[in-house]
Amino acid sequence: MQSGLGKVFAGRLLAAAALVMVAGSAGQAQERLDFSVTAAPKALETALREASVLLVSKKAGKDTAQEVFADARAEYASLLNALYARGYYSGVIHVYVDGVEAASIAPLNAPKVISTVKVVVEPGPEFAFSKAQVAPLASGTQMPGGFAVGKPAESGLILEAVTAGVNGWRDQGRAKAKVAAQSLTADHAKNTLAADVTLNPGPKLRFGRLKVEGVDRMRVARVRAIAGLPEGHVFRPRDLEMAATRLRRTGVFKSSVLVEDEAITAPDLLGITAKLVEEKRRRYTFGAEIASSSGASLTGEWLHRNLFGGAERLVLNGAISNIGTQSGGMDYALGANISRPATFDADTTAKAGVEIGRIQEADFDADVFTTNFGLEHIFSDSLTGSAALSYDYARVTDPTGVTTYRALSLPIGVVWDRRDSKTEPTRNIYVAAEVKPFLGYGITDNGTRATLDLRGYRAVGAERRLVFAGRVQAGAVFGSSLRGTPRDYLFYSGGAGTVRGQPYQSLGVDILRSTSGSAFTTGGKTFLGGSVEARLKVGESLGLVGFFDVGRIDADEVFGFGDWHSGAGVGVRYATPVGPIRLDVAMPVGGKTGDGVQVYVGLGQAF
Repeated sequence: MQSGLGKVFAGRLLAAAALVMVAGSAGQAQERLDFSVTAAPKALETALREASVLLVSKKAGKDTAQEVFADARAEYASLLNALYARGYYSGVIHVYVDGVEAASIAPLNAPKVISTVKVVVEPGPEFAFSKAQVAPLASGTQMPGGFAVGKPAESGLILEAVTAGVNGWRDQGRAKAKVAAQSLTADHAKNTLAADVTLNPGPKLRFGRLKVEGVDRMRVARVRAIAGLPEGHVFRPRDLEMAATRLRRTGVFKSSVLVEDEAITAPDLLGITAKLVEEKRRRYTFGAEIASSSGASLTGEWLHRNLFGGAERLVLNGAISNIGTQSGGMDYALGANISRPATFDADTTAKAGVEIGRIQEADFDADVFTTNFGLEHIFSDSLTGSAALSYDYARVTDPTGVTTYRALSLPIGVVWDRRDSKTEPTRNIYVAAEVKPFLGYGITDNGTRATLDLRGYRAVGAERRLVFAGRVQAGAVFGSSLRGTPRDYLFYSGGAGTVRGQPYQSLGVDILRSTSGSAFTTGGKTFLGGSVEARLKVGESLGLVGFFDVGRIDADEVFGFGDWHSGAGVGVRYATPVGPIRLDVAMPVGGKTGDGVQVYVGLGQAF
């Protein structure tokens, strides 16, 4: 659709370029480049300078005679396109190479030495549409606002209007909609352009059988199940885009392209071919983070992308954290997770996992085990929901003795992600919420754990180099007593994920021991935290950050027996292909848990 129109329109541009009066081999560099535009609005002159091949090349340091001559011959078409794009159809362009029109110099007679290049553009008058018609149109098709009689006859508007017309028919199942005829007539006496384009909607089509090419280890039946192309249903571009997205997000394919057949299969079927290139099956990854209070963390992961030929993903991971921590000891964790896309339907993934570990905090040690099975459903590009059945076990040792917690839980979560980037967001919001009812055994009470993570981003300024980011975190445990709640269900504050400038998990709830009257610290049943950041990009790869964090922990579901603390600092970000390297330096601002300056190093923004 677009390519057909583009060829016709490009042909007209080239033909016009041949009629425009025009005037660039290895040798001595040019000494001077003059560029002038006569009687033109400032915006048009700026656009022409930006389109100039010669000016761009000079800025890039390309100034040999061979390069300059080639650029001079290319200058005409580039400037002519820029004029057409803004509605100027009677322009005259001159490119002089040492006083000779460049277009009149045969390539075999290219000069060996070039001293001066002079570009003169006479735009002429701006043209307006005397006719602006694309027909027939499907119901509900929205034309560009500027595509109307009396408006500036910008060439790009014609392409936009034709694209909108063709896409309108495709949205109604007419996949072969195309341009049937077009008439573009410029009246130089009246400075007008008549644009009249006729569309051929074509027949309404249905999706045919999905054909698969390029697979090696993947089973074809699973490719079709994952793509979820609604075979036999009326063609919709959105369904085609979703099928391609589903194939990409499995991670199995290095490349996945869905191609529409040129011919229609009788009576009304449009075949689609999935052209795929598989990724390597296995991947190893390692990671590290450092913080002055909580120490270093090391992580490793082994991934198999396609375990049984149906895009089943197996992940084995391990982590050692709090290496060299100022309080508590090192934590260990080993886990295994497997997921299978297209379970029940194309947008539902089944997941199962198991994890064992040891936690050594300042106030308790715990041996933990958890296993779960669940489903994740993608409702849209930005909305995802999940539900799982999980069994959690923890054997906790603290100043009160040894306690075993066992709970069967049903975590239900939703993520609404509207950010423009997952690694460097500059606008919109991110919301993650989870409700986790749990049924306790033995000493463990019944209850519900709920969490909320809300983030927002806004860039300001013409170049969008300054980004303000904000975050609110909240959590609460309802129904269970503090003693009867598993320790890893409770909340702490302090450290990189909550309040920078305060030691890791330094804020909790102080509990008195009934036997000795001495106090020890445990997590609270309620948490509320907030963060604000100002992120300034000072170079292509370098950024500066200023931030303030605050957090509160309470013993009960409502504010009462608890306390606040806060921290602030500055940071540096260095951009990499996988996200910015983060260095933050922070100090305590409020509260009683501060312990001097804290330093954090990691990958990715803080939130």
